[in-house]
Amino acid sequence: MLLPILAMMLASTSPSEPSSSLPICNGVEPTAGTQPPSIVSALRMSEAWFQASKTANDDDFIALINDGGPKIPGGPAEWLEMRSFLSNLQLCGVKSVDNNNLYIWVFDRNADSFAVTQFRLNATVSEKPEFVGAFLTDEAPLGYVRPEPLTSRMLVKAVEERVGGKAAKDHFSGAVLISHSGRILFQKAYGLADRTNHKPNTLNTQFRFGSMGKMFTAVAIMQLVQENKIDLDAPIGRYLTGYPNPDVATKVTVAHLLTHTGGTGDIFGPEFDRRKSSLRTLTDYVALYGSRALEFDPGSRSSYSNYGFILLGRIVETVSGLSYDDYTRRYVFAPAGMTSTGNDPERSILPRRAVSYMGSGTKISRADDTLPFSGTSAGGGYSTVGDFNRFVNGLTSYQLLGRETFQRLKDGGLKTSGGHFTHFDFGGSMAGIGPYIGHGGGAPGMSGSLFHFLQNGYTIVVLANRDPGTAESISNFTAHRLPAN
Repeated sequence: MLLPILAMMLASTSPSEPSSSLPICNGVEPTAGTQPPSIVSALRMSEAWFQASKTANDDDFIALINDGGPKIPGGPAEWLEMRSFLSNLQLCGVKSVDNNNLYIWVFDRNADSFAVTQFRLNATVSEKPEFVGAFLTDEAPLGYVRPEPLTSRMLVKAVEERVGGKAAKDHFSGAVLISHSGRILFQKAYGLADRTNHKPNTLNTQFRFGSMGKMFTAVAIMQLVQENKIDLDAPIGRYLTGYPNPDVATKVTVAHLLTHTGGTGDIFGPEFDRRKSSLRTLTDYVALYGSRALEFDPGSRSSYSNYGFILLGRIVETVSGLSYDDYTRRYVFAPAGMTSTGNDPERSILPRRAVSYMGSGTKISRADDTLPFSGTSAGGGYSTVGDFNRFVNGLTSYQLLGRETFQRLKDGGLKTSGGHFTHFDFGGSMAGIGPYIGHGGGAPGMSGSLFHFLQNGYTIVVLANRDPGTAESISNFTAHRLPAN
């Protein structure tokens, strides 16, 4: 059943009338514009789909998708897996429309952030719109009033209430740390590191961190830049002699890899799944993917590339003469005092490493079969919230990089051929708070997030042994309520 506001709007508004009567979130008026029949049809479908995710039984939910859409890859099993994600979304209104796509504002209550849901439209009303995805964004609809900043004491109280509430419902399992200018304000662990043996998470529990490990690779590269051993503008073939694809070797630069603008592609997919057990070193990855053609001309656009960071790790190895793991242990972890961080293989027995769990409710299971052999320069290792806080302290005290090199890492990047400036993958900026260094990471059974805000000195670290979104639900909530600069 459609929500009353949307049902009334669609029943009483002709296709050419403005969309100002669409549902709103927190008083936010959606973007006005004319609505052709295909848009009205897509809006009906999307609202019915969102509402069914919250209220329908499984059979009715599947029937709604089969009968009215949207068109989604996979089948009923995959559709039902989406329900927990969809049920957290509140539809807010139209963001924009073009000839082929409808973009709808939604508010993700779990992530405490807005997202943009994209539907690809077809030529006729009778054809089902295709669900492309929902993408979290720091943008917000015009008129949205962001949460009021809290004092440090009130912030800690609010975070404790949010994490405690989620943990009580088994929606959070992990650890949280908040610090300000090096002083820890709050740190606490929740949930179970091993559900079978009822072993609790502690502040010393080592959690897998997914792509957060890319920060260590970026620091390693910049250390070698600082020593004049790497030129960011040099083609990677200078350092990876004999690279299988000469096009990649001569056209892709180190800076392209740091900005994901090299066109080097991903590592995950059917080929990875078939060969996973044999991918034990960075050289193994290059042997598998090194002959692959570029996905696009380097520097023309940006597309997230795990393989690009594998190549950065190989460059660290060839330039330093050490393995990636030996280099990061010696020159990143040790100087920062990070004694609980590493990339040891999954077969290694680490008593403090948490078991990774995927799914929710009655469908929680171990994620062991999805894990790679070990962590790499693209991520996948393990750490603690305390070690990530020490990593931030090592950066901001210029122990890991000199002042000028650190500035270059956090502010640097390159312009694509279209004129868009793409920063190195080491942080970003959040509306109302300003620039930060940090990274997120996630895969089945692991979720992590690090923010260190450069203007107000607050650091937020959240690690979890549950699916992506678990850590972000806490880190975003915290960031959006930080004390004013």
